[in-house]
Amino acid sequence: MTKQTNRFLTLWISALAALGLSVSGFAQDDVTPMDVVNGAIEDIKTGLAENRQTYLDDESALIEWVDSLLAPRFDRNYAGRLVLARHWRGASNEQKRRFIRGFYNAMLSRYATGILEFQEDRLKILPQRGESKENRATISTEVTLDDGSAVVVEYRMVKRGDAGWQVFDVSIDGISYIRNFRAEIDSEIKKTSLDAVIERLESEAKLVDETA
Repeated sequence: MTKQTNRFLTLWISALAALGLSVSGFAQDDVTPMDVVNGAIEDIKTGLAENRQTYLDDESALIEWVDSLLAPRFDRNYAGRLVLARHWRGASNEQKRRFIRGFYNAMLSRYATGILEFQEDRLKILPQRGESKENRATISTEVTLDDGSAVVVEYRMVKRGDAGWQVFDVSIDGISYIRNFRAEIDSEIKKTSLDAVIERLESEAKLVDETA
């Protein structure tokens, strides 16, 4: 992983976990994509105000918390399929299942600390451009970094029946996490194998989700 990739993914997991926080208090049928984003700010602020030191001191507690926020709102199956791309077609059902679980859990283990960087005054929700399609939407925000520069973070969302709106891709300053990971995983598979990639992801994961 390059330093740029690490920075990208830390911001990505922070952004995505932040989005996952916002669904409390709404019936799924009533939640709009903008509701999901608008509700995030207060929920994150409250959660970190109450438990920041706990999460700083206990990484397993932090990972568990981020997972509880992220899992219901992230379409990991669709995201995993997009990341594997052409390798998905040749993978067995067991390989697909293990890749999706390992990929998700490895991300949590590596980048969950990104949510601790959240600062309310650095986040601006941008006006929505156009109407959301029936089952697709993109919500844009602007995040100010430590050096004063601003990056646009876009959440690409899909509506999944009773599960409501779920994120499948996050684009930071025009860089899609799906495209970023797809290129990285494709290169690794070509050098080794899909099984080797899966084993590497599983070895990195500190949180095992048996329901994935």
